[in-house]
Amino acid sequence: MIYKTVLENGIRVVAERIPSVRSVSIGLWVNVGSRDEEADEHGVSHFLEHMFFKGTQTRSSKEIALAADQLGGELNAFTTRETTTFYAKVLDEHAVTMVDLLSDIFHASLFDPVEVEKESQVILEEIKMVEDDPEDFIYDLHIEETWQGSALAHSILGTPESVSGMTREKILRYIQRAYDPREMVISLAGRFDLVPMMKHLEAAFGKYKNDASHLHPRRSPKITPNIQVKKRKLEQVHLCIGTAGLSYLDPSRYALYLLNTILGGGSSSRLFQEVREERGWAYSIYSSPSFCLDGGLFTVYAGTSPKNVSKVIDIVLKMLHKVKKEGVDSEELSRAKDQTKGSILLSMESTSTRMCRIAKEEIHFGRNFSLKEVAREIDKVSLPEIQVLANLLFQEETLSLTAIGQVNRKMFPQHLVI
Repeated sequence: MIYKTVLENGIRVVAERIPSVRSVSIGLWVNVGSRDEEADEHGVSHFLEHMFFKGTQTRSSKEIALAADQLGGELNAFTTRETTTFYAKVLDEHAVTMVDLLSDIFHASLFDPVEVEKESQVILEEIKMVEDDPEDFIYDLHIEETWQGSALAHSILGTPESVSGMTREKILRYIQRAYDPREMVISLAGRFDLVPMMKHLEAAFGKYKNDASHLHPRRSPKITPNIQVKKRKLEQVHLCIGTAGLSYLDPSRYALYLLNTILGGGSSSRLFQEVREERGWAYSIYSSPSFCLDGGLFTVYAGTSPKNVSKVIDIVLKMLHKVKKEGVDSEELSRAKDQTKGSILLSMESTSTRMCRIAKEEIHFGRNFSLKEVAREIDKVSLPEIQVLANLLFQEETLSLTAIGQVNRKMFPQHLVI
């Protein structure tokens, strides 16, 4: 059972008690991310996430790290295109202490200009690290081109120029503009005493006010089909072939989960079996949907040798075509349903996963979905629904390709055809 309350200032709290475990995971979720940044702010959401750990009025950055480590717990954060999250996992006996630590970094961070300058160097190294990992980097390039013109296209990390130009003043302006308590959710999952914990959360976070916040309306992204080739000295060519996806609010999202599982969501999927197992043309090949508030992408990734690039692309396009024309068979759909439900149930053994799940449901839907309800929706998906969805999404008008490696544009078709 999920308990929900609203603090005095509008922050929502969702909590799931799991008495059988010894841990508790706590998350402070802010419903803003890189898509909410203005032109001169690229990367500020992520930069701010770093700066909350760089010293408060009572603790240095080292003391913050020591405080978490001494509890035997984890304290960290992450930023997406639509949310920023500060989270912790700790033994139940230390839960209140960890709440106090989260409260301290949220309310009393100094954003010392010296620390801002140092952290800009750290994030510049993080950008380089991503660019050195082609499997990560190609997704950023693919999204940048496919959603060009949209705030969603911008890198979450920002650019070297925007990160180098970050200042304390810019960070504080962004907090004032974007950190609205009514757009914040605190989520907990694990072992804790409900009533004392709710009182402690009210004391720790219930007084935060920000009457000056003014988030801009989010604009829906539009897909720009393209073929982008970036030459780089690598052993493999890394490919992203993508088309339209769905919003996480779309009722057909369950059908998309299953379609993804069948096409490229595991070792028994069509793409894995055909490209890796049957032909040996790739070690890594998979598909994945990405969701946002008002749209999404469906992407196939593959890493292959330059000599096999055109053949891998051809197989992927033929696979998309085949599922449009023929759909999937009942045995595939049944396996995908069992695999998807099993994966969800296994993930629920982690308090961190459960904390994230209930927070996302509250942010996106304002309610919780029970596991029985999710399983029921998965079981309802029919064979015709899968084929209708494939025909809706797999259109040449929204088809894009991005490639990195020792390749040139002449190695690729002029147009992608499904």
